[in-house]
Amino acid sequence: MMLSPLRIVSLSCVLFVLVACGGTSKQQASISEADATPNEQLPQELKRGEFTNPLFPNGADPWLEYWDGNYYLTTTTWTSQLVMRKSPTLAGLATATPVNVWSSTDPERCCNFWAFEFHRLKGPNGFRWYMMYTAGQDGTLDHQHLNVLESVGDDPMGPYEYKGALMPDVWNIDGNYLQTDDALYVIYSQWQGDEQLNIIAEMENPWTLKADVEHTIITRPELDWEISGRKVTEGAEILQHNGRTFMTYSGSFCNTPDYKLGLLELVGEDPMNADHWKKFKQPVFERTETVFGPGHNGFFTSPDGTEDWLVYHGNDSVEHGCSATRSLRAQKFTWNEDGTPIFGKPLTPGVVVAPPSGEDGPLVTRVQGQRYHLVNATSELCLDTSPDPQSNRAIQRACTGTNGQWVLDATDSGFVRLANREDSKFLEITGCSDANNAQAQTAAWRNNDCQQWKVAPGQDGHVTIVNRETQKPLAVAGCSAGENQAVLQGDAACDQWRLQPVGEVALVSQQSGKTLSIESCEDHIGNNIEQQAYTYAACQKWVFSPTDTGFMALKPSQDSEACVGVEDNAVVPGANLALTSCSEKTAQWRIRPVDGGGVMLMNRYIRQAMGLANCGLAEGTNVAQQPDLGTDCQVFHLREPN
Repeated sequence: MMLSPLRIVSLSCVLFVLVACGGTSKQQASISEADATPNEQLPQELKRGEFTNPLFPNGADPWLEYWDGNYYLTTTTWTSQLVMRKSPTLAGLATATPVNVWSSTDPERCCNFWAFEFHRLKGPNGFRWYMMYTAGQDGTLDHQHLNVLESVGDDPMGPYEYKGALMPDVWNIDGNYLQTDDALYVIYSQWQGDEQLNIIAEMENPWTLKADVEHTIITRPELDWEISGRKVTEGAEILQHNGRTFMTYSGSFCNTPDYKLGLLELVGEDPMNADHWKKFKQPVFERTETVFGPGHNGFFTSPDGTEDWLVYHGNDSVEHGCSATRSLRAQKFTWNEDGTPIFGKPLTPGVVVAPPSGEDGPLVTRVQGQRYHLVNATSELCLDTSPDPQSNRAIQRACTGTNGQWVLDATDSGFVRLANREDSKFLEITGCSDANNAQAQTAAWRNNDCQQWKVAPGQDGHVTIVNRETQKPLAVAGCSAGENQAVLQGDAACDQWRLQPVGEVALVSQQSGKTLSIESCEDHIGNNIEQQAYTYAACQKWVFSPTDTGFMALKPSQDSEACVGVEDNAVVPGANLALTSCSEKTAQWRIRPVDGGGVMLMNRYIRQAMGLANCGLAEGTNVAQQPDLGTDCQVFHLREPN
């Protein structure tokens, strides 16, 4: 009979109220045995892409994926928010903007968010990202259980829709998927008696167990190294390689420096048969003299697919345990001749780690994110590439629904790369020349500064697009209004551009992960603007319509007669936002990009920002105008809503 979660959790976490004893994480990481040799010489300066462990502090239970040109990372937050970082480089994750892609205020699952994992699986509507995470109730760890979100499209940043809880009435944590022969399983951890076990069950879909499903125990803490502090096996992670399936797991109590990784292999055909799992007798990754409690790992591959990498958390001191001291670390691993993984030893802090292979390209990929037309203020034509298949030069052409579409993909320090959705390449200055009138073109990503841009406020509602390497703006040659005219750098007379989002968009709050919505989903003038969790509702989909001099009207996608404006045209801070007539003076907005890929929406007339009242997370939190404070509550991310 399973002990009360209250008793078990209070034993395990008595020193760390509301702190996870374990969690979940995943991805492949790589480090050679030579790389694992301690090096006490702290480098004076790192080369581009190099890093040292830890990558950043408070990075417990990491999960990391490389997808469509970016690394995506989640770590335990301990809060009611699910945070994600993304970067085209692994080292860049250390300074990447944390974006909350989901939050909850439901008292049954509002709190103590642990161990997020996101997996690209084929669901009922095709491939989607499924985010599995542990959450519970405020003030206690007794009710922690697994919950699942589904992405709207193929972007790991969301938006996400809540799909359900796997086992809401029993204590279960650290969920991970296993997919074999068209069958899908969940592996989770649970206390039974005084033992914490890893258990497997088959799934109907990524958020539902099969009816009357069996639950099979596949790890039990029985070896000496699994019972330090408490009898614990948790944090199962799947590693599949050359047709073989391995599972790492974390053993011993996380509040000890002896938390470490063990290994199983599926040697039979049935994952539900405990006898078909072979357990290795010795740990495969454990403490050193400088790294303590390494565990809750994941796996990822390098951008070019040639290297395997390990991501995990660890502590710098023997006294640290299950708290926010656990920091994010990554390193390569290799393989034995017999096909089993070699994880080596945790890297000593300060050892320089080379970036994963392929980070510097050349890379051609369809980067995920909102599409924009970049419309020149002088010509009213779009930044595009030549229709000549033998040419990649940048030109201006008439804007259509299928050409001249760009993703503003954040890199670091407030810069972005402009990813072309048509040829899957990136805008750069030819030859990285700093000469005035140097031609712009698209090319494979090579991770250099002349492929990065600062999109900054310009005149009226426009922006300027300035090259990171040359510090010169993007402009139309000769300020011509003619189609097919070259786009160059350096002609400041026509360097103003309008950011025009393409198609329907969802506006997702960086604070809450919820979307801008119309109250009661009724699109009548006077109806209130608020935030709601995304549900595919028409009242959560918006279109931006240009007015003049770079400003935009924000309209519900189903009603072009109404626009988002300030109720009664009030000028005071805190004035309510509602649907108004599009002719009202407060119904126009400036799109102002901010660091990390988000935007602030600034009212043209009042010059205040759109923001969440009181920075609320709850469903129905009001949206109002506010002084420009630059907080997460005033930052929105434009996402494709279908």
